[in-house]
Amino acid sequence: MTVDEARLDLQRRQRLGMVEAVWGEHKSAEQITAILHSMRAAGELALVTRVNPAKAAAVMEALPTVRWHCDAGCLTDGVLPTPSQGVAVGVLSGGTSDRRVAAEAELSLQVHGVATKMLLDVGVAGLHRLLAVLPSLQPLDVLIACAGMEGALPTVLAGLVPQPVIGVPVSVGYGVSAGGRAALEGMLASCAPGLTVVNIDNGYGAAMAALRILQGRAFNPERSGLKG
Repeated sequence: MTVDEARLDLQRRQRLGMVEAVWGEHKSAEQITAILHSMRAAGELALVTRVNPAKAAAVMEALPTVRWHCDAGCLTDGVLPTPSQGVAVGVLSGGTSDRRVAAEAELSLQVHGVATKMLLDVGVAGLHRLLAVLPSLQPLDVLIACAGMEGALPTVLAGLVPQPVIGVPVSVGYGVSAGGRAALEGMLASCAPGLTVVNIDNGYGAAMAALRILQGRAFNPERSGLKG
């Protein structure tokens, strides 16, 4: 695959307000390096998701400016913007095993200059943990909830808080958890009105859903209740 074959979407920022993201799992280190060269030449900040440590090391050897975010399993190339003031997204996880997906969501927002607050291990197996952090969620604009096993966290959260909640099923759990399918179906069948659900392990997708919500409020300040 050459960069021409990749057909980079270098107008995504102008069209959608989003940085082009590169799916790294099924690309070689050489392919990722070539794409990053092209994005750098275009003056674009780069985000590469789903990269394992060996592949990350090979890319960084070829391009020393690339940064490896091990918790998120992602690479970035370029300076991350300063977080915006007054707007923030909360990223919660049911357990610490959900960290990679939660970290991918957090980094994807930070690439767009959105401030984040990470709260790990607040799942419903110990509901008191979630209840204890509810006051700290009040200033946040959107919440992303990552959960494996039965995936109950987003439903419980969406029944307790007024903010938009985006559920991310995570491929963590024993047998019938089916690689996140049980969590996905549980979230889709949620009785919490207005809960948004993305695909299994899709922290990036959840972050972009949150970004669209924030952008919609910015474009419609009267409708959203935000002023100037």
